Amino acid sequence: MKTAEYKFRLDPSLREAFFSICKEQDVPASQVMRSLMRDYINQQRTQSTVTYLNRPLIRNPYKFLEFFAGGGMARAGLGNEWRCMLANDIDRMKAKTYANNWGKEHLLVKDVALLTTNDIPGQADLSWASFPCQDLSLAGAGAGIRAKRSGTFWPFWQLMRGLVKEERGPKIIVLENVYGALTSHKSKDFSAIGSAFSGVNYRFGAVIIDAMRFLPQSRKRLFIIGVRSNVNIPDHLQTKKASSLWHPSALTKAHANLSIEAAKKWVWWNLPQPQQRHIGFSDIIEDKPISVKWHSKAETRKLLSMMSRINLDKVKAAQKTGKRIVAGVYKRTRNGVQCAEVRIDDISGCLRTPSGGSSRQTILVIDGENIRSRLLSSREAARLMGLPDDYQLPGRYNDAYHLAGDGVAVPVVRFLSENILLPILEAHHEARNVA
Repeated sequence: MKTAEYKFRLDPSLREAFFSICKEQDVPASQVMRSLMRDYINQQRTQSTVTYLNRPLIRNPYKFLEFFAGGGMARAGLGNEWRCMLANDIDRMKAKTYANNWGKEHLLVKDVALLTTNDIPGQADLSWASFPCQDLSLAGAGAGIRAKRSGTFWPFWQLMRGLVKEERGPKIIVLENVYGALTSHKSKDFSAIGSAFSGVNYRFGAVIIDAMRFLPQSRKRLFIIGVRSNVNIPDHLQTKKASSLWHPSALTKAHANLSIEAAKKWVWWNLPQPQQRHIGFSDIIEDKPISVKWHSKAETRKLLSMMSRINLDKVKAAQKTGKRIVAGVYKRTRNGVQCAEVRIDDISGCLRTPSGGSSRQTILVIDGENIRSRLLSSREAARLMGLPDDYQLPGRYNDAYHLAGDGVAVPVVRFLSENILLPILEAHHEARNVA
């Protein structure tokens, strides 16, 4: 067993027994090791006398459903503590990518409006839904949650209602969408979602998390987390009032517009301060990208000529530092004229798809007098979402970029899992064992 700095020598019989038990329990060995380490750390911090001799090594993974699954980024974030029961998406390109990375055993490629509760096996601990954002996006047309694309929330919710009626309602339901969902139709869309949760007797709350806390990408997203009424929420996961860290004014204003019944079910989620991010935009850039080519000098000059004086001054200031600096560039239309706007703070702008109302991102690599430009590569887009380099992307550039731009940031999902989802389920599991 190795880490980056240490090696541990294990007795062969102990190692074989360990892996044998993991296999019998159908639990990944890595998950067991993480659990043992967490327990040991907690034991030392609290001076507890917990031992491992008379207890199972670990529970079975919690079960989840993944709707609007895309390439499985929610699954990537949830990790080995979870086991997928069903993944659903209508997009065949995304479904193929999902299958290439996760297998197709639990994958159902079908319109969510055509699904019934008969398509959903057993009872899940979690249902995750990153439903389409285009009609709620500030960059889109703003048609709202009743429109064609974002309106797919309602057939999904009909499935959840059906599961609740069959007494198979997931213990936790998580919705993910764009920041604009808070203000869409003067917060009426958010209020409708709140009423949907309270209507099936789920307590719920929301947080805004910017992926920039974990990745070099500015990407604010809304996460609504609902918990079944008979599942207790530990006190330390709740706070009595909004926190500026996770509940910006747009969220508190949207909360104020909830119905009386929905407001009664509201939870102000309490999350810890994330650790400081140590990776910048320049750290994820490929020196020799495969999916894109560097622009010619003439193309780079044309790009620079599209910049305003303010943006050109940013480039010149970067040149004077004498450092290699990577900047993100988006083409915008201002007053009927296409222009190029540059961001030089080692953070990427938000990845979006053309259907989300934005162009593909271009990068400038500024190294003194030398300036080169090209499109952001598909692998770089995947890295900005927190996907590992062994993740298999679609072969076509546009497909890969679309997949990344439509996804959920992997480390944000992991953060929510570790700090809200797993603590709730583990507390529920322990309470049932005591009872």
